[in-house]
Amino acid sequence: MQNRERMNNRTPLPYLPNTEADRTAMLREIGVKSVADLFCDIPKEFRDTSFNLPPALSEFELKKEFGRLANSNVNPDDYACFLGAGSYRHFIPSIVDHIIGRSEFYTAYTPYQAEVSQGTLQSVYEFQSLICQLTGMEVSNAGMYDGSTSAAEAAMMACAITNRSKAAVLSTVHPTYREVLDTYCSGKDIPLVTLDSGSDSLPTDLACLIVQQPNFFGHFEPMEHYVQKAHDTGALLIAVVDPTSLGMFRPPGEYGVDITVGEGQPLGIPASFGGPYLGIFACRKDYVRRMPGRIVGKTVDVDGNPGYVMTLVTREQHIRREQATSNICTSQALMALAAAVYLAAMGKQGLRQVAELCYHKAHYAADAITKLKGYSLVFSQPFFKEFAVRCPVPPSDISKALYKERIIGGLDISHLEENAMLLCVTEVNTRQEIDKLVKTLGDL
Repeated sequence: MQNRERMNNRTPLPYLPNTEADRTAMLREIGVKSVADLFCDIPKEFRDTSFNLPPALSEFELKKEFGRLANSNVNPDDYACFLGAGSYRHFIPSIVDHIIGRSEFYTAYTPYQAEVSQGTLQSVYEFQSLICQLTGMEVSNAGMYDGSTSAAEAAMMACAITNRSKAAVLSTVHPTYREVLDTYCSGKDIPLVTLDSGSDSLPTDLACLIVQQPNFFGHFEPMEHYVQKAHDTGALLIAVVDPTSLGMFRPPGEYGVDITVGEGQPLGIPASFGGPYLGIFACRKDYVRRMPGRIVGKTVDVDGNPGYVMTLVTREQHIRREQATSNICTSQALMALAAAVYLAAMGKQGLRQVAELCYHKAHYAADAITKLKGYSLVFSQPFFKEFAVRCPVPPSDISKALYKERIIGGLDISHLEENAMLLCVTEVNTRQEIDKLVKTLGDL
């Protein structure tokens, strides 16, 4: 009947398939005369609907408009891209998209009913197991929103473990992570102290010290030093790691870290203009009952067959709110599956090869750039795939010149170091791209 009415009217229809007759019937059932009556409890001054909106579009017109807007973005795959700073371009095996695109995973929601969710639960369990192997930690949760919220949740967890209410973070931790930390801490009245890298003395009342490895500027921190300093004051050490680097360098579990967090985006997840991403969260077994989010475990049924269950869920939906560790409400299961498929497909040797390619290509680029007149490395410490370069002219001018040559330059960090740019090189950058970057910088 609705279809006949639409055909007879021959007028553009809204996306919602309700006719005027449908709306009238619903309003009559509710007991009001108009849609506006539904909002009568809202003060009149807040009910101004004079929005400056364009006229409605048909589906065909709307898709063309979205296409036009999408084309205004720069596709990094069409450029030589040297921008990192927390979101990275890495090779993603085609099997990752093939697996996560299957309907039983792609459309699945939180597996509350274990008996009908074995596939989803197993994929999360495999992800947790792989993260433990990668980080050298004893237990991992099912994944979190992203790296920054993982770091903030870790700080809250440390306060609960130590019964202290002060957190510290190094100034070399990613600025966005520090902003998210400050947001979390301010809501809980937890003082957040920012310490300079290389600090030898820590406040004695800290719940935790947060250190990034490699840090925001790409170079390595003396982690054993910070672990010892934190433990000497009774604080926990939280490490923010780049998972790709762990294919080549020591995992945090080997040098005494208490909680490991990080951004899982480099593990088979495209940059996607900022999300969805995946938070990594792992810790020592002693602290498992204080972990936020969910943990999936493996067991056997009455017949001895393997099965998977939600083993630990310490969030307020499941227990009394005052006893909840966290109110984080997702496990990012689809992104966790992508990371698990990536790690399984690459294997130990494949991940090591990716890390080595990042390392050697980044050093090749850095060596060539520092031979140019006016360019030098800001830091002398060893680095992985990112490095800060001091430039002879403002990085904003350099980025414009690079863009004309179809090159996306690094991040302008002049507010932190005069005329400095943070460049990133990964395994997907070819030698030809690096040489073109160096030549263009030299021509400036």
